[in-house]
Amino acid sequence: MAEFFHRKLERSAIGFVLAIVGVSAIGGMVEIAPLFTIDETVEQAPDMRVYTPLELAGRNIYVREGCYACHSQMIRTLRDEVERYGPYSLAVESSYDRPMLWGSKRTGPDLARLGGKYSDAWHVAHLVNPRDVVPESVMPRYGWLQRDNLRIDDLGRHLKAMQRLGVPYTDEMIENATADAMGQAAPDSGYAAGVAERYGEATNVRVFDGEPGRLTEMDALVAYLQILGRLTDAAHATDAVETGALDAAPAETE
Repeated sequence: MAEFFHRKLERSAIGFVLAIVGVSAIGGMVEIAPLFTIDETVEQAPDMRVYTPLELAGRNIYVREGCYACHSQMIRTLRDEVERYGPYSLAVESSYDRPMLWGSKRTGPDLARLGGKYSDAWHVAHLVNPRDVVPESVMPRYGWLQRDNLRIDDLGRHLKAMQRLGVPYTDEMIENATADAMGQAAPDSGYAAGVAERYGEATNVRVFDGEPGRLTEMDALVAYLQILGRLTDAAHATDAVETGALDAAPAETE
């Protein structure tokens, strides 16, 4: 019966086109309808800050080198993932990511909560030769990042582009992007105070690659890796609430 209906439909050009349009419309509505309630489904994170110019430059290097092809940045709500990586990812944590880097393939581990997990020296050693710190690693070497100076003259334009895409960079942040990139990796310089003033006292300000006096691509990438999962505490707050609810449940039944 189904085969007869299909053959009959294929012999009618107009009917077949209408069927295609109808099925496409249904599929489109299924994809689009959730966007009408996005303001209600995305969490609020008043404490969330934007990437600093140095972190944004590091993110651009992360994209350029294709790191996202082997590392995802989205912890799913599965128990084994939460126990290994930490609280599951929230949509609000990616609200300033252009483009988002959730990924779907894990040749290496998920990096959504990597920030602060290892020292800067560990990251530098890992990027120079991954086998020095993880013998079984299959990751390629990225030692040239420590030799290549970071281009910073165009960071203001990068921030301006992000601003046009909805990321709340101020005009002051855009104007001082180059100075802030230098200051974040040079804590003893006159530029460092401006970084904390514009991005908060908790911002990482230090020599990320261990070599003061030069601003390298290694500085930028390590700065970016050290902020992953730390732009807001929303996920940890949600995890604490849910853990507290689970802990309280047995007491209520006794």
